[in-house]
Amino acid sequence: MTALLVTGGAGFIGGAIVADALKRGWQVRVLDSLRNDIHGSAPEVDGRVDLLVGDVRDAAVVDAALDGIDVVSHQAAKVGLGVSLADAPDYTDTNVTGTAVLLAGMAARGIGRLVVASSMVVYGEGAYRDAHGPVRPGPRSVADLDAGRFDPVGADGEPLHPELIDEDAPLDPRNVYALSKLAQEHLAAAWARSTGGRAVALRYHNVYGPGMPQNTPYAGVASLFRSALERGEAPRVFEDGRQRRDFVHVRDVASANLAALHALDSMSPGSFRPFNVGSGMVHTIGEMAAALSAAAGGPAPVPTGEYRLGDVRHITASSERIERELGWRATTAFDEGVREFATAPLRSAVSPEAVRA
Repeated sequence: MTALLVTGGAGFIGGAIVADALKRGWQVRVLDSLRNDIHGSAPEVDGRVDLLVGDVRDAAVVDAALDGIDVVSHQAAKVGLGVSLADAPDYTDTNVTGTAVLLAGMAARGIGRLVVASSMVVYGEGAYRDAHGPVRPGPRSVADLDAGRFDPVGADGEPLHPELIDEDAPLDPRNVYALSKLAQEHLAAAWARSTGGRAVALRYHNVYGPGMPQNTPYAGVASLFRSALERGEAPRVFEDGRQRRDFVHVRDVASANLAALHALDSMSPGSFRPFNVGSGMVHTIGEMAAALSAAAGGPAPVPTGEYRLGDVRHITASSERIERELGWRATTAFDEGVREFATAPLRSAVSPEAVRA
């Protein structure tokens, strides 16, 4: 029986991976810090799981968690854009140092198989094309954003045409969270080369589904819309709501992780491979808000024109590589997933004091 460690396994995505692994008969251990700015109350964990409460930055805790383990799914991370630059030390310490401690522990114990949670944010802006071919625009200017000019433009001043982005695109992280996710990828690749291990990075696109965080500043946009609707408020949509995204259901993300874990044995020693994990369908943020409002019978969303400098305009995934190489594809249709999510339970609310801590 395969023994799997899931770091962050009491969280939103980690919990879905644990549930999928248990269904497949795997032996599962979870290492989770149960941070109170992420978990409003102690989450329910399946009784078949060996739960170890501790911090992935603590080498002694990590060593205990790795005892008897065959393969690791590293989901523990601080996620989201953050509130301000004051979050930067926590992002780098949690995501970068935590990953380094985990990899050092795996090397010491001779554990050679790893799947690490990465993100679409490592790309920066998505893929675009102008009349002459592919273009990668730079960050949007404050002047353009203040004037409501949200779409990147080409040298001729015309809006660029967004396309699906693949794993060979240049990486261009544009905020501290994105930098920390790319650092996790680089650490995993360096670990694989130096130990002969095998590593996969899954670049999640916009994950949604039951069990999302409810009210933290780091929650995904779909969760923020859901929480507004539960309060009887209209979802507030930044910019004009036409930002293109790929919304992928959490159950599909879990199955992508299991596919990647199975595929590690067939990889060459010392290899590292990134994969996009998306639904393969493009929807705007405004469409997600409107679909949730309709499914919940709530007020229509309101585009606010507000923006965040760290946000990108359009980022949508090509998931051809993961389907071709791992045989995985998403199976949850957008309409089906949104209808379920509109009334599905979220995680317990986090207190304002915990968020500020």
